[in-house]
Amino acid sequence: MVKALPPLAWFRAFEAAARHLSFTVAAEEVGMTQSAVSQHVKSLEQSLGVPLFTRRARGVSLTDEGRKLLPQVGAALETLAAAARSFETGPAANQLTIATSVSVAQWLIAPYLAEFTAQNPKARLRFLSMIWPDDFLTIRADVEIPFGSQKQVGRDAILLEPNGLIALKSPQLVGDLAALPLIESVGTSDGWKRCRDVVGGDLQPQIFVDSFGAALNFAAQGNGVALVSELLGRHALASGALVRAHDAVFPSKEGYYLRINAQNPTAVRFRDWFLARVEKTAT
Repeated sequence: MVKALPPLAWFRAFEAAARHLSFTVAAEEVGMTQSAVSQHVKSLEQSLGVPLFTRRARGVSLTDEGRKLLPQVGAALETLAAAARSFETGPAANQLTIATSVSVAQWLIAPYLAEFTAQNPKARLRFLSMIWPDDFLTIRADVEIPFGSQKQVGRDAILLEPNGLIALKSPQLVGDLAALPLIESVGTSDGWKRCRDVVGGDLQPQIFVDSFGAALNFAAQGNGVALVSELLGRHALASGALVRAHDAVFPSKEGYYLRINAQNPTAVRFRDWFLARVEKTAT
């Protein structure tokens, strides 16, 4: 039976960590937290059945297996990048390429997109799914909505607010927060552990997903309480799909940002519409 290929994100985390011999530096490069890089590398090691790093108090070093794997992974990633670049074309008339996560597309854009298309009937929209900040380095989009810290996304990006985290659950899920299953999005700096001072109790998540959107979907199906971006949770709250599991808004070190190609008139119109829509849904 053919063994399943490990996720590309695991290889990217390994390659960056192996090049820098630092999970911390790798995290800054690929736009993840240090813990997420460490988790991806550990998952790759478990999948391959060999240790790739020797972990010491003062840092890490590659094992023989890690040194053997690094050039192969590096070459493969460069091949994929070159393949993607070969499809790059100039801007098409009225085409707007929007790069963002599935979470933002599903919970923040899709519920209101008909309003924009009605105002811009000739616009042709193309959505590209991205998750981590470094994903945006491999593409050229007219509108980009990355998630991360200000350092990761760049100074030319606009922070979308509100930027806090809220706890949401299905209206059918009954019980106190401390007694319900908790859902956490990995790859972010802020999680349930940071909520202990406000909520109290030993908040240990039981379900882990790789995006806020997935956390919202799991919560909507009654699987537990999701700690998600307040920005993304608004539509779910307004529609009644989810309700607040706790009144507190928890601070977040990261957030969603917006940046555009100001030379594209349709991108400028999308930015103005999107910011107005975000502000409108806040009231």
